[in-house]
Amino acid sequence: MRAVVDQDTCTGCGLCIETAPGVYSWDDDKAKAIEGRIPEDQQDAAKQGADDCPVDAIEIKED
Repeated sequence: MRAVVDQDTCTGCGLCIETAPGVYSWDDDKAKAIEGRIPEDQQDAAKQGADDCPVDAIEIKED
């Protein structure tokens, strides 16, 4: 599984980073996801971070 943050949609609220700091981090004033596959132990948090996004800027892609 991978996560992709749409930089044009992201408002920089930080909810995803609070929920899954092992997956999401700051890129200037917007969120970004780790590159590559999300570790198995972080996948539930990654999904929750995407669900928490108020503007649906995060897409979870199943491999």
